[in-house]
Amino acid sequence: MENIQETEHIEAFTSKDLETDQEVRWCPGCGDYSILKQVQTVVPKLGLKRENIVFISGIGCSSRFPYYMETYGMHSIHGRATAIASGLKISRPELSVWIVTGDGDALSIGGNHFIHLLRRNPDVNILLFNNQIYGLTKGQYSPTSVEGQVTKSSPLGVLDHPFNPLALSLGAEASFVARTMDRDPKHLQATLHRAAAFKGASMLEIYQNCNVFNDGAFFIYTDKETKAASAIFVEEGKPLVFGENQNKGIRFNNGKPEIVDLTEGKFGISDLWVHDEQDPYKANLLSRFYDHPSEPGHFPRPFGVIYAKERRTYENIVHDQLDFAKEKMGLGDLDALIKGKQTWEIAD
Repeated sequence: MENIQETEHIEAFTSKDLETDQEVRWCPGCGDYSILKQVQTVVPKLGLKRENIVFISGIGCSSRFPYYMETYGMHSIHGRATAIASGLKISRPELSVWIVTGDGDALSIGGNHFIHLLRRNPDVNILLFNNQIYGLTKGQYSPTSVEGQVTKSSPLGVLDHPFNPLALSLGAEASFVARTMDRDPKHLQATLHRAAAFKGASMLEIYQNCNVFNDGAFFIYTDKETKAASAIFVEEGKPLVFGENQNKGIRFNNGKPEIVDLTEGKFGISDLWVHDEQDPYKANLLSRFYDHPSEPGHFPRPFGVIYAKERRTYENIVHDQLDFAKEKMGLGDLDALIKGKQTWEIAD
């Protein structure tokens, strides 16, 4: 089965058409407002029919998202949005399916569904809002909270080692892995476009500020004074450079990444690591640039498309198998399927 292409006339719509009559109910200053705005800006530019767009969420602050998108959608079950979205995509492959979830919803109770969706690779888009806290339930630590973080449920500091969402996704054989942030609208929009265009399961982690329970968790990557030295924006085919005036770069030294100063004259742009989105080994290395910025010798946190390599989508494989079964095995006999090929005789 090939991906179904839109051939009929598509009526244009705008971001305004995606606004609903529901009052947006997030805390004032929440990063979710920015993400909603950027999604409403990008979706009308994707060339889709509005009735073919679906947003499915689980439970959490981010999961109110379907109420605020004038499309089809579902506010579903805690951690199970991935399972529901998978079933929808298989049954209606022509739909553009978006999963909106949070670090708690996706990586705690929903962790098993999350990794299996990635390895199966249905053509859906995952927007993983990561604020490193449980916001809706009022400030408990989440699977991405950093060690030592003081929260409502860890008054002496978090003991658990946190998940690294990008590394977890790559380990689950994800075919598209990227990271962006709520406070960089231009980058967020560009990365949303890339995720939407990708044929397969796209996992987009979005750093999202919870200004009530974990304010400033990612400010070092977003504030003008610290962003250049702490974040690196990777682009396909371009060398890894960062810092004030792009004065630093990353090269390989005996197979290991190394930060070099480009102003000293010892190394130039031609010596640097060039980003290759289809290289799984380099993608795994980039995902491990996860040290806390306070640690000496830390690498900058990467943003952008870390890995993108298309493979067959799950819904195509399922429908091909169904077509084969119908062609080679007839339409199927439910009674025969239930009965099976093995029988037992119960001895007296």
